[in-house]
Amino acid sequence: MLDATTRSGGTATATPQAAATELTVAADPVVGAEITVAAPAVPTVVPTGPAARFVRALLSPWSRLSLLVVLLAAAASSVLLFDPQRLLADGWPPQLGGATAAVAFSVAYGLCTVAFVPRPLLNLAAGAVFGSQLGLGTALVGTVLGAGAAFGLGRILGQDALRSLLRARWLKAADGQLSRHGFRSMMVARLFPGVPFWAANYCAAVSRMGWFPFLVATALGSIPNTAAYAVAGARASSPTSPAFLIAMALITLPAVVGTVVAWRKRHHLRGH
Repeated sequence: MLDATTRSGGTATATPQAAATELTVAADPVVGAEITVAAPAVPTVVPTGPAARFVRALLSPWSRLSLLVVLLAAAASSVLLFDPQRLLADGWPPQLGGATAAVAFSVAYGLCTVAFVPRPLLNLAAGAVFGSQLGLGTALVGTVLGAGAAFGLGRILGQDALRSLLRARWLKAADGQLSRHGFRSMMVARLFPGVPFWAANYCAAVSRMGWFPFLVATALGSIPNTAAYAVAGARASSPTSPAFLIAMALITLPAVVGTVVAWRKRHHLRGH
């Protein structure tokens, strides 16, 4: 029996059940925590002022898509003003040479592909300026840089808005192909010319293809065609040489094969 002091100074006897209850609550923190009343959650306050609405509108998918369109239009306009095709006639600036020239050309190559300059023209320029081997290397680096830049711009600024427009059957089929078989599809697009370089970049950006398969497939799939154009550019001064004729054959053959494959697959794509 447990004794407890009463108000009058005497003692009172506590019942065993009451004592056991008190000991249980004191010894078990879980039970004690259940007795505690939880404080009400503080509601999250969402800013609704003019500045907050402006920021949300600025970061909306369609605003970002509009920014992408403006950037691409500015890039295309700059190409028309600076006319990079002069490299084929005038050559590379004489003040640049060696590794500096190769790095500068690769960066310029990548920026030009983002601005819709055709890659065959740039590949010919690479071969004419640097020769077959170094021209191939600089062109491949520029190809990967330009593809990565276009893929990043499309993924960040255009994917959220453009994916809501994939309602046509052939668009859904192309998106599914790129999303499920990204590496294989991009290898085919790079090996067999037919799809413009910039179009393949932005279509891949809108799909769910990953960065790594996109860049690796671009680098590997672009080697044959880029090498053929680089050799043709390096040997352009002797168009009857065997190297030039072989390069032109390697340029023409993938284009013909790609056209035949696309023609045979057109019904399969429409059926999906």
